[in-house]
Amino acid sequence: MSPLVVVVNGERREVPPGTTVGMLVSESGVSENAVAVEVNERLVPRAERAQHRLREGDRIELVTLVGGG
Repeated sequence: MSPLVVVVNGERREVPPGTTVGMLVSESGVSENAVAVEVNERLVPRAERAQHRLREGDRIELVTLVGGG
């Protein structure tokens, strides 16, 4: 099977078919609890990440929380 082409934080990326949002978060190296994920401008709740499969052309935003003062 051919890889899927998606866009992650503005960068084109190829992922294997069947890749889930949860897998993408794990691969990114950020803490699962410190990131919000949008797919095609829709927030994906943490409870749905393991089941939400990516599709060709999806636009994903991984947004991490940054503290400061």
